Amino acid sequence: MSSPVFAVYRLPHEDYATLVSQTGGEPVELQSCADLNGQRGFVVAPFEVKSGQPIVVIRPDEVSRQQLPVVDTPVSADAALCEAQARGRSYYAIDFANYHAQLMQGSFRKIVLARCADEQTPAAIDPMQLFYHACQLYPRMFIALVSTPQSGTWLTATPEILLEGSGQEWRTIALAGTMKLVGDQLSGEGETVTWTTKNIEEQRIVATYIAECLEQFTGNFREEGPRTVRAADLVHLRSDFTFTLPTNGRVGDLLQSLHPTPAVCGLPKRDAFRFIVSNEHTPRRYYSGFMGPLDIQDSTNLYVSLRCMNIEGNRYHLYAGGGLLKDSTEEQEWLETEAKLETMRRLITS
Repeated sequence: MSSPVFAVYRLPHEDYATLVSQTGGEPVELQSCADLNGQRGFVVAPFEVKSGQPIVVIRPDEVSRQQLPVVDTPVSADAALCEAQARGRSYYAIDFANYHAQLMQGSFRKIVLARCADEQTPAAIDPMQLFYHACQLYPRMFIALVSTPQSGTWLTATPEILLEGSGQEWRTIALAGTMKLVGDQLSGEGETVTWTTKNIEEQRIVATYIAECLEQFTGNFREEGPRTVRAADLVHLRSDFTFTLPTNGRVGDLLQSLHPTPAVCGLPKRDAFRFIVSNEHTPRRYYSGFMGPLDIQDSTNLYVSLRCMNIEGNRYHLYAGGGLLKDSTEEQEWLETEAKLETMRRLITS
């Protein structure tokens, strides 16, 4: 029996989900973002496109809306994985020392270090129930559940737009810097947060990079921000870019330029990318890639695959990362990844 091919997603603040189904055949496999020029469907792209890890496009044979039900809280995860989590802490320490040494030597201005944490439940939870639960918990985020033979099954709850729009009107964002809300801050949108120099610098690096990418494709773009935005119990710094494209036939070319952004990779981009894929303990696979509808119902909504997990039965591989600069400290960065992992962990342990 062939694996199911589908994607279901909920855009921020919408009260319904959209189901994209392919009724026959295999999804399209692409080896470059530029190959997305002229494509339609739900896109699932990895951090690193390579043999056996392609960009997947689910053909939109059937597109339908469904109301979002209220679901019960799932069962708790198995505490027996504490030993594996301890190993993850030691691996992170090794990676951090390696990455930070490169920053101190001047090899990179910024580099992103990611990690994976495994969780397990006594019995498998229906992925659709996890999707509905995420929609309830995170109304501000893009929520998507996707399943293909090439990628496996992934659930994401992400605040970061990579590219969205229709016709000639488009937008993207620069999202970087992370702080966890505590106490009375949880009742607001982060308006009382005071940002550190490290967070401000990290966000400016991403915004400058995006502006330089857009200059290659349009002479008409505007930047607004940065401003503080909330995502679950975290806040980030965000700048919004609106721009026009003479034709949407070059969307793939623009994605090739944008992805991966410094928010998930680093600068210089090519050197940071090569270092990451050669040195991180756990391959990212489809984490920190991007996914979303491409030219479905005359709209494109592609989001960076942050705060996501790969679902394999009753085991869940949770991914998170953080941007490192020269003044980053291991403990601070570890705690940031723990806060980001909590977005997915809450779905199976709350």
